[in-house]
Amino acid sequence: MMVVKVGGATVGTDLGELRNAVVVHGGGPQISAAMEAAGLEVTFVRGRRSTSAAAIGVVRAALLDVNAQLCHAIGPRAVGFAGDDIGLQATRLPELGHVGSPLPGRPQEVVDALADGLIPVVAPLAVGPLNVNADEAAAALSIGLGADRILFLTDVPGVLRDDQVLDHIGADEVEGGCFEGGIVPKLHAAVVAAKRGVRAEIGRTRVTA
Repeated sequence: MMVVKVGGATVGTDLGELRNAVVVHGGGPQISAAMEAAGLEVTFVRGRRSTSAAAIGVVRAALLDVNAQLCHAIGPRAVGFAGDDIGLQATRLPELGHVGSPLPGRPQEVVDALADGLIPVVAPLAVGPLNVNADEAAAALSIGLGADRILFLTDVPGVLRDDQVLDHIGADEVEGGCFEGGIVPKLHAAVVAAKRGVRAEIGRTRVTA
């Protein structure tokens, strides 16, 4: 069984044949657009989105909209879940407001959907509700479900160095702070999963513990 993490920007793209897979999605662009439309300031603290009490409802609605679009794109076997509805837990990060660091979990609804041959599509929310980073949510689910593999799909073919896709990268390089930008949370989430025995890949790049 595998967990596939897709970004909000990839909604509507072809994910290929999905078998025995759980999909976790982001929604950064859609959240920012929804917050701006609601007249709410979009703020980040050290690269992480801050979510106020006024914003969490907007964030949740935006993620559920992304979830519905992704389920439609995947097809009739897809079944959507909000993470907070299925009991995903997170440690709250007070400095970011209604945001949490997700904990490994094995939601029965996801287990049952897989057993029925369906494709669970999970929005990155935790009980509270709390907004959680989708890369971290995917890693936490992969650990809790005992997945064999986690695959992070992005708008690039893998982890790049000097414009070349790396075949593999070790945790020591990731933790050494050699990278910057949007790939960083994916790398750290992949390392977390790899250290717990899940085969972790970002595109064509294998991330090892």
